[in-house]
Amino acid sequence: MMRHIIAPGGELKGEMRAGSDKSITHRAFLLSALAEGESEILSPLISADTMATLNLVRACGAKVAEEEGRITVCGGELHSPPEGKADCGNAGTLMRVFCGVAAGWNLQCVLTGDESLSTRPMRRVVWPLLEMGANMEISDSGTPPIVVREQKTLSGMHHKIKMASAQVKSALLLAGLRAQGETTVTEPVASRDHTERMLELFGVTVLREGLRAGVCGGAKLRGGVTVRVPADMSSAAFFMAGAAMTPGSDLLLCDVGTNPGRFGAVDILRQMGADVDILNVRDCGGEPAADIRIFGSELRGVEIGADAVPAAIDDLPALLVAAAAAEGETVLSGAGELRHKESDRLAAVAAGLSALGVECELREDGMVVRGRGGEKEGAVFSGGDVDARGDHRIAMAFSIAGLRAGGEITVRNCENVETSYPGFADAAKEAGLRIVCGEGDIIPPREGE
Repeated sequence: MMRHIIAPGGELKGEMRAGSDKSITHRAFLLSALAEGESEILSPLISADTMATLNLVRACGAKVAEEEGRITVCGGELHSPPEGKADCGNAGTLMRVFCGVAAGWNLQCVLTGDESLSTRPMRRVVWPLLEMGANMEISDSGTPPIVVREQKTLSGMHHKIKMASAQVKSALLLAGLRAQGETTVTEPVASRDHTERMLELFGVTVLREGLRAGVCGGAKLRGGVTVRVPADMSSAAFFMAGAAMTPGSDLLLCDVGTNPGRFGAVDILRQMGADVDILNVRDCGGEPAADIRIFGSELRGVEIGADAVPAAIDDLPALLVAAAAAEGETVLSGAGELRHKESDRLAAVAAGLSALGVECELREDGMVVRGRGGEKEGAVFSGGDVDARGDHRIAMAFSIAGLRAGGEITVRNCENVETSYPGFADAAKEAGLRIVCGEGDIIPPREGE
């Protein structure tokens, strides 16, 4: 059982590049496999999650060559994986998006995942695919495994989804490439548009109109594309939150992907009073990227409503930890989706804050954090023991809490950090966090945990 042990204090300073973008890497591997010809992916994230995607497309017939900092994928017509096994590991993005690929490309398989992924809801991607004519089955509980059987041609549809989800949208658009007619997806608020941008990079015409995106059946992806993957905004968010809440910090995060659907953490930190500069804005293979400089600031509590949630969904644990260092209350609402991630992230954050002496109120779709800021310096968190519950984002968020702690913090169950950000602890240490990693459970779980 991996743990992070963080000594109190420190500042985040200097220049760093966070881990490469996981969402873009998943899509680059998948779309390269679907395209005719050879494509290259530069600076991909190599983690347990993304390797699950690469291994699955390889099993379906794509030819893959791996080098340091570069993956080459030669795609074309895919086939069902051997024995129909499609193991997605811990990767929720892979499972949901591959549902659309399997339906569209008529790949017979059983999509499975690890213990955590096997508890996550999948009806919202399976049901619209069934409406299109996919031959799929899911458990009565709406969780994996998902069985995809041989089927006839899909029919394009106009989908209006109740909850904004880039993963569901991506699955439906990819299935739509092999459907008869037009397939569109309309969301209540805009989610990240990595798939739409990358489809265009691979030569597919994407209909974009407000909150609606669509494709026409029969469109083909053309290979010969180079995808350069920027740093992950969601990985950078831990360091942004840590720097913003820590007096004396001055951190430059280089080459960060600034997709509008992922910019929520910057917007929310600015509302909290953080001093954030966006520098050297540029194009990175169809995706916007920039350098982000962030300074230690006196933060204030804010309201984070449902409209702000999609663009910051993966960053909210880090932002809620930073809210503890703000003056006044931070109120999060409309974030019920956090209860269905790798853990119940609302409950995990509330438990972690309480364990470190921060007053908070857990609600059905959000929480209230009563900030202990107001002082330019001083401890916000007590020392203590936090259970990350096997969730990588909870582990990294509470590791950053050590910057404003009055005693040592131990974060247990951190092993899944490698799924999204290999080398996180080393990067954090280099930036100024006083962190070490180890194995074993030196502090036993509390009764009932």
